[in-house]
Amino acid sequence: MRLTDCHNVQDFRQLAKKRLPGPVFHYIDGGADDEVTKARNTAAYEECDLVPSVLTGAENIDMRTTVMGKEIAMPLLLSPTALQRLFHWQGERGVARAAQKFDTWFGISSLATVSIEEIGATVTSPKLFQLYVHKDIGLNSSMIERCKAAKFDAIALTVDTIVGGNRERCLRTGFTSPPRLTPSSALSFASHPHWMLNYLCREKFSLPNLDTHVAEGSNVAISVANYFNTMLDQSMDWKMAETIRNDWGGEFCLKGIMSVEDARRAADIGATAIMVSNHGGRQLDGGRAPFDQLAEIVDAVGDRLDVICDGGIQRGSHVLKALSVGAKACSGGRLYLYALAAGGQAGVERTLDNFQTEIERDMKLMGARTVKDLTRENLRWR
Repeated sequence: MRLTDCHNVQDFRQLAKKRLPGPVFHYIDGGADDEVTKARNTAAYEECDLVPSVLTGAENIDMRTTVMGKEIAMPLLLSPTALQRLFHWQGERGVARAAQKFDTWFGISSLATVSIEEIGATVTSPKLFQLYVHKDIGLNSSMIERCKAAKFDAIALTVDTIVGGNRERCLRTGFTSPPRLTPSSALSFASHPHWMLNYLCREKFSLPNLDTHVAEGSNVAISVANYFNTMLDQSMDWKMAETIRNDWGGEFCLKGIMSVEDARRAADIGATAIMVSNHGGRQLDGGRAPFDQLAEIVDAVGDRLDVICDGGIQRGSHVLKALSVGAKACSGGRLYLYALAAGGQAGVERTLDNFQTEIERDMKLMGARTVKDLTRENLRWR
């Protein structure tokens, strides 16, 4: 199977599974507990049907939208995700170049494998920093100040990870950052020599936005769940979020909002955007899908801030459904991480091209010339 054979997210998933050692693949692919919510995130879109309009003269399609003050060429953002150089040696660099080519938002995590400064100096398209609030106050302040100096366009405060989710696949495979060989994982790593050579022979793996303050994750192997449980500040509250928003002073997004009450409080503290998200089903299993919560959240705060629907996106039609409900854009992680693992920057570009083509085709079939033409009149729920 080659990149040219990858026509959708599931194709990229299959190729990624072949190219990655088991522990690394299952870190991307897995969810919490029984992975009910992870599956529900995509299944929710299938409970809603599109009703097209015809004879609208939709020859030329304009899918531009404005999110967090930046106009982008397509209504799909690449959510910030951690540890990307474990998935392909190009990591965040390849993803950033692909996002820039398609003129859309790209984000890096606090647990990114490239620095805030490098992304600031090399990426001209809109860039987002995902802030995890640590117990180390100096580290939090350092990351915010570094983002200011690097001229990042927005910060997204992740609010749904004060503890790590029960990711049982990672428990079974022994996944850590950096990777640690165990008797159960050694064969899987050894059977992927191309991945091993890239990991061992290219630049040393590190988490440069954290390693000035903590060794865990860069020089000391630790599971993601243990990192969250021991390093992140579990006392984070609305007052702290408002303080961070004031310290940052720019476009400010809360990532992980799932209730109307929390969406209203986000607007009250001055957030300019929210990601309706359950962290890809990787935290609280048994929760609702973002798409299922989208309508009531848009109705409550859609006139006060940008609402982004995050998670479960696998098709252009999913994006159209979320936009029809009232989201300004959609975002996702796995949709490009599988592609990154499958082929680096070229893989990410191919999946973005697939999505762009699907969105354009589906907008024509819906009779929608712009994203503003997509409304709830075009939807019916089963």
